[in-house]
Amino acid sequence: MKNVLAEIIVIGDEILYGQKLDTNSHWISGELDKIGVRVIRVTAVGDWEDQILAAFEEAESRAQVVLITGGLGPTSDDLTKPCLAKYFNTGLSMNDEVLKDVTAYLKSKGREMTELNRNQALFPDGGRAIRNKNGTAPGIWMERNGKIFISMPGVPREMKEMMRREILPSLQSRFQTLVIYHKIVNTVGIGESWLADAIRGWEEALPKFIRLAYLPSPGFVKLRLTATGDDMEAVKQAVDIQVENLKKLVGGYIYGYDNALLEEEVGKTLVSLNKTAAFAESCSGGYLSHLITTIPGCSEYFKGSIVCYHNDVKVKTLGVKKETLAAHGAVSEQTVREMAENVRKILEADFGVAVSGIAGPGGGTAEKPVGTVWIALADESQTIAKKLQLGDDRLINIRLSAVNALNLLRQRLNQKL
Repeated sequence: MKNVLAEIIVIGDEILYGQKLDTNSHWISGELDKIGVRVIRVTAVGDWEDQILAAFEEAESRAQVVLITGGLGPTSDDLTKPCLAKYFNTGLSMNDEVLKDVTAYLKSKGREMTELNRNQALFPDGGRAIRNKNGTAPGIWMERNGKIFISMPGVPREMKEMMRREILPSLQSRFQTLVIYHKIVNTVGIGESWLADAIRGWEEALPKFIRLAYLPSPGFVKLRLTATGDDMEAVKQAVDIQVENLKKLVGGYIYGYDNALLEEEVGKTLVSLNKTAAFAESCSGGYLSHLITTIPGCSEYFKGSIVCYHNDVKVKTLGVKKETLAAHGAVSEQTVREMAENVRKILEADFGVAVSGIAGPGGGTAEKPVGTVWIALADESQTIAKKLQLGDDRLINIRLSAVNALNLLRQRLNQKL
């Protein structure tokens, strides 16, 4: 078993100009990870011979496998094939098998062969052709000094078919790779730096074959544990032990693992407790309801919501007292408490959750700046309210308001388990 390293080179001016999104390297990295090949770098290069050749040289110095996408078309700006020939000090010759494939493909589409199409069959001497069942540009497999270069079309459908049919199986048969195992621990309600402080000792004590990465996003921090070894079961067991140790430190912030969603986990807990929830939303504008209703079957536990953006709706529909709004304002502990309590009663739910705040960019004051948000939760025994001080980005504030409200519900549900 050995550690096999790979680099991906994405070729095309359209990538560098921001005219096209590179999805190929994302997909290729995931597939290589499954067979134990570790991608150490992804490079985007424009349609310039000197830059492409330099990228080839740098990648070969670091990795055993270099995978290239793009630049295999028939036009003058498609430079991958001639660059490979130059890099390997070889020529380009007409490949009869490739020519047959190109001819058959064009015929199946009712198209005639042109000189440009015919040039698709010009192939680097010494290379192995990878048949393209979905297009005219064949893939290219070349080797030198134990290093493998694999070039594929930039069209995702064509590239993926080649990878699945021939490239991945060939790499698996060539290398006895270490297994790579990822475990993601999802946390909510704690910032990245606070989380890092809380688990510093645990992180420093991790075995050398387990690496930790922090993956933050608005409202969440994912902890990714990546382990390598000879035996998958042994690696998984080692990671599971570390996760159990982690739970002792920050278990209250952990809501799930791998691809788990907060809204999905909250729904599962509501079902397990045979409870229901209802929402009253002001500044979040229905985003909290959107999150919960993305989960199939949520009608079992979600009663509905009242989006009371205007104060008239807070009073006339939700029953918030005019006196409360006059004395404390819409963004206040008193108002959000009434919102949570009233939506629970009106929609006959076990839990009422409410959100009211100043999403921005305007509307803030010295006492209540943009990003001031109050959330509340009411059940049969108590009402809990919490103040948030968020930033000045409206869309992020809307999302964070909903996430924090959902997390407040999660924490209360966990107390009842």
